[in-house]
Amino acid sequence: MPNYYGGCDAGSTYTKCVIIDESGKIVASVTNKSRINPVLSAKDALNQAVAQVPDLNSAEDLTYLIGTGYGRNKVPFADENISEISCHAMGVHATNKDIKAIIDIGGQDVKGIAIDTDGTVLNFAMNDKCAAGTGRFFESMARAFEMSLDEFSNLALTAKNVIPITSQCAVFAESEVISLVGEGQPMEEIAAGIELSVAKRCFVMAKKAGVTDSVTLTGGCAKNAGLKKAIEKVLKIKVVDLDIDPQLMGALGAAEIARQKGWK
Repeated sequence: MPNYYGGCDAGSTYTKCVIIDESGKIVASVTNKSRINPVLSAKDALNQAVAQVPDLNSAEDLTYLIGTGYGRNKVPFADENISEISCHAMGVHATNKDIKAIIDIGGQDVKGIAIDTDGTVLNFAMNDKCAAGTGRFFESMARAFEMSLDEFSNLALTAKNVIPITSQCAVFAESEVISLVGEGQPMEEIAAGIELSVAKRCFVMAKKAGVTDSVTLTGGCAKNAGLKKAIEKVLKIKVVDLDIDPQLMGALGAAEIARQKGWK
């Protein structure tokens, strides 16, 4: 039987799983909303990914499996667990070796990551002290607007002006946004203000990590078109799109590291 390598990114909001073959090609991928129990979340994602590969009967058949993310210690059958910072760096490197910097916006934190020439982490900075600017923050903003996340992410693109959001705390920012909506301020301009405030947080993390050239976004928030535009404006650098779902980068990087370890 051919060798297969797995990565399971047990995140606080979503659990992702990627299986690659001996050449590094993705043969299975899964993205699920995380359950309260990270063990069950990881098990569900692994089972669904394994079902996509005819040669595999269970996760135990993988040559090497690495767990990463918030619940990385809870991934069943994992040979090892590795920080999501290292895994995101390797995932992006495996996808596009020209990209040397990442802004990863997860469910609970924001990270700036500089990538070395071999896909390892050159430097990083992380903001995990406040939910403002994270995936959870965007979910609460979308609820305040009574919209889906997809609708909210595109809303700011239609704004002619920006209404600044001054609060630096997620709770106060949500209250500020609700007040602005209640006053009848243009929804798209409030949304643009939200995207800009998050972009400024990303700017701080990127500069601390030493990001000076082009950058890519990873995590679920990478799909937020309004945020991408705001980051390009604040950082004054190009945000490069990935050919593979940016939400899978942690799991892909874990699988690629597993492949490298499995060959040794």
